[in-house]
Amino acid sequence: MGQHTVISFVWSPGNSLPAGTGGSENYTIGQVRELNRRGVPAQVVTIGLGADDGRREFTGIPFRSLPTVDAVGDLDGTVVFVNEPHTVDTSNPAFVILHNPPPIRERERAFLVKGTRTLALIATSHYAAALWAAYLDVDVATINVVYPFAEPCFATQLRPTKPPGRTRILFAGRLSPEKGIYTLLETLHIDVIVQDLTLTFTATTAGADKPPGKVIERLLGEHPGISMVTARTTPALMAELMAEHDIVVMPSNSQYWHETFGIVSIEAQHTGCWVIAADDGGLPETDCGGVVLVEPDNAEALAWGIRAAIDNGPFPGRYQAGTRFTVSQSVDSLIRVLERPQSPPPATIVRQLEELALAPPAERRGALPIP
Repeated sequence: MGQHTVISFVWSPGNSLPAGTGGSENYTIGQVRELNRRGVPAQVVTIGLGADDGRREFTGIPFRSLPTVDAVGDLDGTVVFVNEPHTVDTSNPAFVILHNPPPIRERERAFLVKGTRTLALIATSHYAAALWAAYLDVDVATINVVYPFAEPCFATQLRPTKPPGRTRILFAGRLSPEKGIYTLLETLHIDVIVQDLTLTFTATTAGADKPPGKVIERLLGEHPGISMVTARTTPALMAELMAEHDIVVMPSNSQYWHETFGIVSIEAQHTGCWVIAADDGGLPETDCGGVVLVEPDNAEALAWGIRAAIDNGPFPGRYQAGTRFTVSQSVDSLIRVLERPQSPPPATIVRQLEELALAPPAERRGALPIP
């Protein structure tokens, strides 16, 4: 790959890489693992934490800790910032993968606008590319799209025999308001759900380490209609859990948060589950044949989406779903992006225009001097 002999994925400074808490973590680790499998050196770079940066949770994944963000400029190869764009002079053109939607608070805008002016941009869906293009006031064609993926274990995980007369429903997202957990809680009290004693609901403790998650975990723990299980910290463990369920719900909040993609959706379909998802953000792009889209922030719509999946019977398209959004396809796309020439970032264009404006006027050949 020429100048991309080492690809460094730079995690958010001051933060360790947690296992089993979100899509950007799974995406980063999966990309690094697949690149190394292909013989392309890649690593996770953390800032300011030393060896206490989460590496113990990821066997076989190369980690490197740097003392400061400025030290990123000393890295060889290609730098790919994850989520946070930082202004650092690097030896080769650097990139940023924008996993999250733009923030709604103006105080965070200046940092993002400044950082992305010097970086090549990667979004995780076409929806996200359009969203960030509008936010940053850049041409959407300048934003690359590299889809996330489901690890191979989801498509190969064996499904145990379904208990007769039961429909098992899983909320596999983080315990945070933007994931629509409060919409799910409302749904549990709707008549077509609460009166059906054949339904079981389960949620994991993913995200319970954060203040909002702690509160939500206590709420769910008191609710008689939903069971809690410990968060799964590896793809293999999550695949086992999903295979024990029939439906995965993703009632993402659309009022202030828009899913840029939704890795849980493709993982669930690869495992043979129906997915009931909010018709918002990048979630429609995750459809592998098993997504039922419902109006976001609408508990009644979520309830009827669950009923529709039940009426459809077992998800019949698992094999075909498993051929889409694979890690191999995702890394192929990433390598193409890293290798092809990128449009000049906004800061470069502005600098070139300023230099052009300050340049002396060119003399026309053969022109007569002005007396």
